[in-house]
Amino acid sequence: MIMSRIEAPRDEATGSLVDRLRTGLPAGAVLADPDVMASYANDMASFCAAGTPAVVVLPRTVEQVQHVMRTATELRVPVVPQGARTGLSGAANASDGCIVLSLTKMDRILEISPVDRIAVVEPGVVNATLSRAVGEHGLYYPPDPSSWEMCTIGGNIGTASGGLCCVKYGVTAEYVLGLDVVLADGRLMSTGRRTAKGVAGYDLTRLFVGSEGSLGIVVGATLALKPQPPQQLVLAAEFSSAAAACDAVCRIMAGGHIPSLLELMDRTTVKAVNDLAHMGLPESTEALLLAAFDTPDPAADLAAVGALCEAAGATQVVPADDAAESELLLQARRLALTALEAVKGTTMIDDVCVPRSRLGDLLEGIERIAEKYRLTIGVCAHAGDGNTHPTVCFDAQDPDESRRARESFDEIMGLGLELGGTITGEHGVGVLKKEWLAREIGPVGMEMQRAVKQVFDPLGILNPGKLF
Repeated sequence: MIMSRIEAPRDEATGSLVDRLRTGLPAGAVLADPDVMASYANDMASFCAAGTPAVVVLPRTVEQVQHVMRTATELRVPVVPQGARTGLSGAANASDGCIVLSLTKMDRILEISPVDRIAVVEPGVVNATLSRAVGEHGLYYPPDPSSWEMCTIGGNIGTASGGLCCVKYGVTAEYVLGLDVVLADGRLMSTGRRTAKGVAGYDLTRLFVGSEGSLGIVVGATLALKPQPPQQLVLAAEFSSAAAACDAVCRIMAGGHIPSLLELMDRTTVKAVNDLAHMGLPESTEALLLAAFDTPDPAADLAAVGALCEAAGATQVVPADDAAESELLLQARRLALTALEAVKGTTMIDDVCVPRSRLGDLLEGIERIAEKYRLTIGVCAHAGDGNTHPTVCFDAQDPDESRRARESFDEIMGLGLELGGTITGEHGVGVLKKEWLAREIGPVGMEMQRAVKQVFDPLGILNPGKLF
């Protein structure tokens, strides 16, 4: 992790801020110890400096969040909202002199309605906790980021998270029906609805999803649920080239198939997983494609997709017979990021999304970039929606290698834009990709985004320095 050293001063202004906050918060909800605050200073992104917070607060109620924001507005103090800090863009990093507003203590599931197929939750609810709770009612909350055992719903909303199942079920934004939001001045606003349909006014709910805490503090969410699908079955297909695997992806999607998961691992990632877990994957594997179906007859769907993989040049196709075997096949994908971290000790995880038809071009380009910068770059991808995670492996103690890692990271984003893609499919902009956001959306787009920010946050105290 590359970050600044956190040393929090305690001056007169900080003391006044802490005292004001404590008047409306319970004992233990205001943290001012420098060592404790240091643990709240940053998320999991590399190359994103963290500032020195003045104080960390952990509210438990909406009223307490309102008190924090009223105090921040009166004293003109910046506020950085946080969930579990599992993000990969620096969006949750502290800024100098800020209030770090950690929402992890607001972790209640307030309602689960099988009839309306909704859940009403506080922002600190962990994704996996919600998924298991609605599963007890025969329901399903599809968004499943890789960090789902740790990440919170509020954080997922802030960064518009995705996950493995997006190819069939879509991303977080498609499941957020309504929000309760505390604005910068402490007012509480409700957006959206809890009905299946509703088009009253501007869609402010969607505006907040992906805003990275820069427009308001999400304190409650009404989420759409689906009926729990059948248990999925998984197929693994090995290819002698990444191009052949990408061709198979195109054939599957063009054929009208709707897999619940369609993941790709390149040879670098496969080798890293083999080295870490000794899974016995063939050394000749240049790309591994994993497809899953949760349909009433998944075996038939797997057979059809297996045939398409063979037509694209798969050297081996292995369909699972049951849930246990499916889980074994998925284990390689679940280990991908851990395995790549073990290569050099530090990673930068990119998040470039391209049209599916350009996926092969992106992988070929990343291989060239890896050679150019003399680096190990592994790619695992949500191939069904074109969302790739090129992972740059480097030694953070080596200044030259660190420089090359950052330059390769930027070059990959540039390649993604050249191929008609976007700089982020699900991780957000934060600090890491601010320059690239301007390149992607252009000057007029930036002007309009800043104008929206000004309406909701005229003093500029909400997560300053993020996005733009």
